[in-house]
Amino acid sequence: MRSQISASPRGTRGTWRDRKGFASASSVSAVVASLVRVRGVVTIAILVVIALAGDRCPRRLAAQTRTAAPTKAQPEKSSTKEPATFGIGRAATPAEIAALDIDVGPDGAGLPQGRGTSADGAPIYAARCASCHGKTGKEGPNDVLVGRVPSDAFPFARDPRAPKTIGSYWPYATTVFDYIRRAMPPDAPGSLRDNEVYGLVAYLLFLNELIPADAVIDATSLPKVRMPARDRFVPDTRGARKPAPGSPRR
Repeated sequence: MRSQISASPRGTRGTWRDRKGFASASSVSAVVASLVRVRGVVTIAILVVIALAGDRCPRRLAAQTRTAAPTKAQPEKSSTKEPATFGIGRAATPAEIAALDIDVGPDGAGLPQGRGTSADGAPIYAARCASCHGKTGKEGPNDVLVGRVPSDAFPFARDPRAPKTIGSYWPYATTVFDYIRRAMPPDAPGSLRDNEVYGLVAYLLFLNELIPADAVIDATSLPKVRMPARDRFVPDTRGARKPAPGSPRR
């Protein structure tokens, strides 16, 4: 009987302690679960706030940029029209245009009337050209004008030092006339008369052994002079329009 009484309180106390321990574990679990839920809610709230703040910051910056950007003033349209001319200079006369329109083509187009021989050109060369090109066109100090390459070879790609004379390099005899009339002598270009230019051309072609001494050079005979380097050059047709079918070739 005593043992039952003594066992009963111990059993009662043991059961109470077990229940108290069970209740404490449940309370802790409940608190932890509540904290987890609260923490999750707080975390979600923080993420929402960050997202809203991140979305608003670019808008705010963009709005500030648009506000701070200065507006460019639009130029006012002038009611006055620009003048047709500015009152500077005058229109060129036909004679002035003709004085500059003196180019000569390889076929002789543009050659003026006149004539000359090597005998006519020799004294002009001695007076106006020899000081720059030498007594016979070979001495310099400026460009060498006279000289042929043996067998009329064309060594300039292999030997850049080879002198490019009228007799070895120039492809058209008409170019000699065009250049002398346009640019020579250097102290007074364009001052030579057409007959003087024809005489100089005849003298230089004779020195290069391209024509006989008594040959007469004029607008008809000059384009017929065959230069040794004639076939060494080809027309540069890059970028040129193709001629229409049936049109004459220039």
